[in-house]
Amino acid sequence: MVQNHNLAKSISDSSWSKLIDMCVYKAENAGKYIEFVNPRGTSQLCSRCGAVVKKDLSVRIHSCNNCGLVMDRDLNAALNIRGRYIRHV
Repeated sequence: MVQNHNLAKSISDSSWSKLIDMCVYKAENAGKYIEFVNPRGTSQLCSRCGAVVKKDLSVRIHSCNNCGLVMDRDLNAALNIRGRYIRHV
């Protein structure tokens, strides 16, 4: 159904909404809570020095020319998301 271009966005949005609902439900049952963080730009930002390192989606390694940090792009983004959460809370 997702291959149908007329319905793909609606189906994907519905799936993400359902996943979020289930995660919130499970967290509440465990006595925890979920804090949502905007992930925009987290793979472009260096998690060590904060410099913006532009890259295409095909580039899977984060390599900062400013501080020399080299790591997987997804790990860098995860560290940035964690940092945003900590600063928010």
